Amino acid sequence: MPVTSASTLSQPLRPAAAATSSSPARDLYFALLAPKPDAAAIARAAAYLDSQLEASADLACDLPHDPNDLLPWATRHTERVGQQYQQYLEARRQGAPRRYFGSKAHALHFLRGVAPTKLVDGAWLYGLVERWDDPRFGELIQTYLEELGEGVPEKNHVVLYRKLLASEGCEDWAGLDDEHFVQGAIQLALGLNAERYLPEIIGFNLGYEQLPLHLLISSYELTELGIDPYYFTLHVTVDNADTGHAKKAVQALLAALPQVGDQAAFLRRVADGYRLNELGASTLSVIHDFDAGHEVLKVLERKRAVGQFVHSDYIRFAGRSVNQWLAEPGRLPEFVATLQQRGWIKRNQDPQDSRFWQLIQGEQAEMFGVFSAQEQQLIYDWIAGDWQPGEPDGAARRGAPLPQRQPAFHGRRRLLDSRADTSLPDEGNQRPARPHSDFDQELRLLERELAALPTRAEKMRRLVPLLSPAHHHTPVGLMATRIYTRLLH
Repeated sequence: MPVTSASTLSQPLRPAAAATSSSPARDLYFALLAPKPDAAAIARAAAYLDSQLEASADLACDLPHDPNDLLPWATRHTERVGQQYQQYLEARRQGAPRRYFGSKAHALHFLRGVAPTKLVDGAWLYGLVERWDDPRFGELIQTYLEELGEGVPEKNHVVLYRKLLASEGCEDWAGLDDEHFVQGAIQLALGLNAERYLPEIIGFNLGYEQLPLHLLISSYELTELGIDPYYFTLHVTVDNADTGHAKKAVQALLAALPQVGDQAAFLRRVADGYRLNELGASTLSVIHDFDAGHEVLKVLERKRAVGQFVHSDYIRFAGRSVNQWLAEPGRLPEFVATLQQRGWIKRNQDPQDSRFWQLIQGEQAEMFGVFSAQEQQLIYDWIAGDWQPGEPDGAARRGAPLPQRQPAFHGRRRLLDSRADTSLPDEGNQRPARPHSDFDQELRLLERELAALPTRAEKMRRLVPLLSPAHHHTPVGLMATRIYTRLLH
C-alpha cells in the first residue's frame, strides 16, 4: 500500500530518537573503506561476518537444492517480477498513487538511506580480482568489472551514485543509524576475506544479482518526481537473467562447484551467503521508515548546536528568544508547535505562505545556505502536506522545489553524448598527449610503474589494490580498471 500519505504528513511531530552509542556496522564500514585497511580491521571483518552468518542462519532460503535447477529458478524469478511490474503499471494507469514515494522528500530520504550500500556496490567480489588467471572465477570478475563500469566514469556504479547524491543535496549520509551500514559492512567484509568465505561470496552474489521488483518501481517513481533514475535503470538491464549478472551469478556457482570433496557442504555455505542479503536496512524498510515530521526534527536538531548562538533576540516566541529555544535540548518539538501556533508555519498550505519557509528559500532569504537542497525539499513537503499547487500557478511561478512529473531521463543517450575520456594513452590510442600537470601526475606515475614491469602477472598484481572499493571510483582507480580489463582479455 502507498506510504507517507497526507494523513501521515499531518501527524504531530515527535522527538527524534536518541542516537545509538554503539555503531559496530558503521565503525567497521569506514574502517574497511580506509585506503589500506589494517590487519586488525580485516580480522574484525571476519568476526563480524561470522556473527552475521549466525544471525541469518534461520532465515528462509528459496534456492533449489539441485544446482542444475538454478538457471530455471532465476528465469522464473525474472518472469514473476516482470508480471508484478506490469500489474503495478496497470494500476497506475487506472489512477493508483505512487506505491513507494509520497513526495520528492520521501524519495530523497530513500536515496540517502541506501547510500552506504550503493557506495560500495560490488564490493563483495573485490577479493576475486587477484585470481584473474583462474577460469573458475571469470564470471565473478567480469561482474565486478561491470560494477566498476570497466573504468568508464559514466558507467562506474559508485561514481554514478555519488553524482546522484550530489545533484540532490543528499551527501550527508555518514551519520545514518547503524542499521543502514549493515549491508555495506557485510559486502566490504566479504570482499576483504575472500580466502575464508568463497562459497558465501558466491551465494551472496547469487541473491544480490537477481532482479528485484523494487528496482523497477523505484526507477519509475523517481522519474515521476524529477530525479534522474539512470543508476537504477542501469541495474535493470545489467541484472537480467538472460545475458546479465543474474545469469553470470548462476554460471559462477556452477563453475566453482567442487568436483572433489563435500559438494553438499559447499552448497550449504552458498545458501548461508545467500541469506546475508536479508540483513540490515533494506530498500523497502528504508522507504517504509519515512516520517516527514520526524525527519524535520532530526534536521533541526543537527542545526541547533550552531543556531543557538547566531540569532538576534528581538523576536520572541512564548517569551523566549530563538537562541533560548535552541539552547535547551528536547525543546524543538515545542518550538516548532509554537511556530505553527503563531502562523510562522502554516501546514497543508502553500509553503510560500509560511514565514519560516520564506526565511530559508531563495538567494535573498535570511537563512540562505543553512539548509541543503534535500533538507529544503523535506521542509517544503512537510509544510505543504496534502496541499497541491493549482494551475497554472505551480513551480514555474515560484521556483520552489515541488514534486511533479518530469520528462523521462535518457541516461544511455547522455552516456553516448558525453564523449568521456575513457582511456589513457596505450597501444592503439593515437590521441595527442595532454600537457602534464599536478592534476594528472598520479596517473602518469602509474603508467611509468606499469611500463617498467616486465610481465603481465606483475602488472596485474600492481593494479589489484587500485580496484578496491576505496579506490576504484577515483581517477587512478578508473584508469587501473581500464588497464586491468584490457590485460584480462
